[in-house]
Amino acid sequence: MAASPFTRTADGIMAGVRLAPKSSANAIRGIEEQADGSACLKVAVTAAPEAGKANAALLKLLAKTWKLPKTSLTIASGATSRRKVVRIAGDPAALGAMLEDWGRNLT
Repeated sequence: MAASPFTRTADGIMAGVRLAPKSSANAIRGIEEQADGSACLKVAVTAAPEAGKANAALLKLLAKTWKLPKTSLTIASGATSRRKVVRIAGDPAALGAMLEDWGRNLT
């Protein structure tokens, strides 16, 4: 089984992301396995990586895709890097089940 980009915490989920700013479309392009065996979501946004625009576009896209309030998602680490960790606040069990189901349907 492939590694998951999602890690449960006491108060939510952490999601590993590899962001491609200035892309032609906003889209989640799949799950990518890293050399160290970890996994991350490959996400593209049209926004440029300046003044937090790409990070805002990332959070908006993820919130819309997962039907979550934008306020429940924050950049936990990697704000100025392509590799980021997004924190999703909420019940870890419910979020984990929803994200695992979503990940199975991701092509």
